[in-house]
Amino acid sequence: MNNEATVAGVGTALPPAVVQGELWDGYFARHYPAERRALVKRIFENSGVRTRQAAVSPMLEDVSDWSTERRMRRYQVEAVPLGKEAVGRALTDAGISADELGLFAVCSCTGYATPGLDILLARDLGMSPSVRRLFVGHMGCYAALPGLGSVADYVVAQGRPALLLCAELTSLHLQPAAARLDMQQIVSHALFADAAAAVVVTPGSGGYAVREVAAITDTTTADHMTWEVTDLGFRMGLSPRVPAVLKAHVRRMVDDLLARHGLTVADVDGWAVHPGGPKILNVVQEQLGLDDAAMAPSRDVLATYGNCSSPTVLLALDALRRLPEPPQRIVMLAFGPGLTLYGTLLETSTVTG
Repeated sequence: MNNEATVAGVGTALPPAVVQGELWDGYFARHYPAERRALVKRIFENSGVRTRQAAVSPMLEDVSDWSTERRMRRYQVEAVPLGKEAVGRALTDAGISADELGLFAVCSCTGYATPGLDILLARDLGMSPSVRRLFVGHMGCYAALPGLGSVADYVVAQGRPALLLCAELTSLHLQPAAARLDMQQIVSHALFADAAAAVVVTPGSGGYAVREVAAITDTTTADHMTWEVTDLGFRMGLSPRVPAVLKAHVRRMVDDLLARHGLTVADVDGWAVHPGGPKILNVVQEQLGLDDAAMAPSRDVLATYGNCSSPTVLLALDALRRLPEPPQRIVMLAFGPGLTLYGTLLETSTVTG
């Protein structure tokens, strides 16, 4: 049995995009008191986001006073076609059909229902009735990497293709006016967006082999990043101390991951870093000693798509795969509640012989 799990296809799907400045002028500017408006506007302008997507745009439909139940019902309406589009593109990219999949894994922390996306999409896309399904919820922005590790482990163990879908609709969790005045909510509303991204993993060579998925969780800082279920949607908690926690851990995690494969940072020619925000990217660049060119794909993802939670690091991976000269060795990094850091090493067969 082949002991490699290889990324054979990637597919993305995006709701309509809006320019950050237009989102500010068209909605948020009139929802903050005059004495705070200039400060909040600067946060939006300095977010590193130029455009972002919303399945439910506040300029067209204000959900801030919706109950959580109403938001969850809308989640199913919007997430199913978005997920179907991403999965279809990934299968096409990989050159396989849905009924060949042995495992279908879904990561999402922005909506819950049963039957969920895993069941509905397996049905609608013609997956086998015997396909195994896995749903990963509430892991947040780093969920794509443990999800990728799970499907890769399945591929190695069973010798069959698997697919991971990450789908998030953060736009459904716009907070009511009173909560929105909190600085953590201001930052969240300036950064987050919607997207879906899917990855097909198959046995054999021909793409990026998943070498290892590694993690570090600092539970002493568990309150630094939260995602709380309230009666009015899910509320983000985002401490300004998060970059300091990353600074304390990211270099050691990356060095340890690479050392287990006889590598160093200098041996990596592709970096897919979850763009949680400009400060997150700055800390990673500084701690790993990366130049601007190495960080450009991740910064471009932030600028073009915003922080889409779990799909975002897969958007960065897709950007690297589409370069005129794609990298041969990629490290993917993502961060989220816990406070948790995840890293994944991908390599083409070219660099491993």
